Amino acid sequence: MKRRHFIASSAGALGALAIGCKPTAATVGATQQGGGKSDEMSPVPASIRSLAAPTPAPVPITRAEREARIEKARQLMAEHRIDAVFMEGGTSLYYYTGVHWGLSERTFGIVIPRKGEIAWVTPGFEEARARELIQFGTDIRTWQEDESPFKLVADIIRDRGIATGRVGFEERVRFFIADGIHQEAPQLQSTSATPVTAGCRMIKSPAEIALMQHANDITIAAYKAGWQTLREGMSQDELARNIVAAFHQLGADGDVSVQFGKYTAFPHGSATPQHLNEGDVVMIDDGVKVEGYTSDITRSGVFGKPTQRQRDIWELERKAQDAAFAAAQVGVPCEDVDAAARRVITDAGFGPGYKVPGLPHRTGHGIGLDGHEWTYFVKGNKTPIQPGMCFSDEPTIAIYGEFGIRLEDCLHITDQGPQFFTAQAPSIDRLFV
Repeated sequence: MKRRHFIASSAGALGALAIGCKPTAATVGATQQGGGKSDEMSPVPASIRSLAAPTPAPVPITRAEREARIEKARQLMAEHRIDAVFMEGGTSLYYYTGVHWGLSERTFGIVIPRKGEIAWVTPGFEEARARELIQFGTDIRTWQEDESPFKLVADIIRDRGIATGRVGFEERVRFFIADGIHQEAPQLQSTSATPVTAGCRMIKSPAEIALMQHANDITIAAYKAGWQTLREGMSQDELARNIVAAFHQLGADGDVSVQFGKYTAFPHGSATPQHLNEGDVVMIDDGVKVEGYTSDITRSGVFGKPTQRQRDIWELERKAQDAAFAAAQVGVPCEDVDAAARRVITDAGFGPGYKVPGLPHRTGHGIGLDGHEWTYFVKGNKTPIQPGMCFSDEPTIAIYGEFGIRLEDCLHITDQGPQFFTAQAPSIDRLFV
């Protein structure tokens, strides 16, 4: 699960990434955790410095593939009676155009009409940079600081012959932009563009799956190297820094969440500073990006000799993960996968439903350019599973006051059924193949 960036336990690793810094070959910078004393500079262990880069990353997404995505979007627009789609900076913009653009109060975006040339809106002083990045479309309209970008969008739509009709907004377009466009073109009906964007992005191409495979390979290699650095008394930050250093050694940027002991029962971690003790459950989670495509893996094990209780819960968790995988067949509703994993856990006396102790969240999420994207293994989601879809498989068993166990591997759907990107953890004593 990639929803833990607010957790202080991984603040050190994330902070370095946020400002674009990478650890040196010898050290990883100190951090502050939960308002406590900063860890001292610690050397990157030899086991991480000696990691060999994996095979070269697969080729990036080609221009031809992005052009095909735009055409598929237009087909879906026709099916859903949407005349144009507007999106601003984010993963959907990158998906269709290859353009990375950060969000600010200044509107930058693209209009993809069902018929006609795509068009861009950019702040005037950003035009030169925009033209460096834009690969598709020559209609680039600029607005000055005392002008309305929303009028430009309305003009683009009008110029495409859309006097009335439906304009779809990508789901993360901010309200002030959608509202501003509506004010300039009140005759147009605003609607969600999700049937178009999700309709394209849910089904991954072989090129996308290859990039995700590479991201998963890097993540599991870094986790394995990081696990070998466990020692009595180490902080979460130290382990997180070791794993992030391994990501970099293997040629990728990423983030990681680390929890010890009873705090592993918190699905998104705890802000409480933690240090490792003999017998603690250790949970590491998250992953890296390769050409924008993400991995998401969780491993839970024990530092030292596991108790019988820890073994029993770990084996139950693995059984639930197996049940979800077995259920994830082509044509099956997504909710059936959640039900299969949840049944294993509730039959063992936990729950029911989302109650703790038990499985407090859905069994899995879609994954691709976003760590969490369409669609989800959750009750009520009747979307049929299709080849090309990618998901996490991560039932959790959370027992507050004791520990939690989550095993997470991502999978993609082939014509023959599900296939994991990574080998599952074989046992509590052997987390890596």
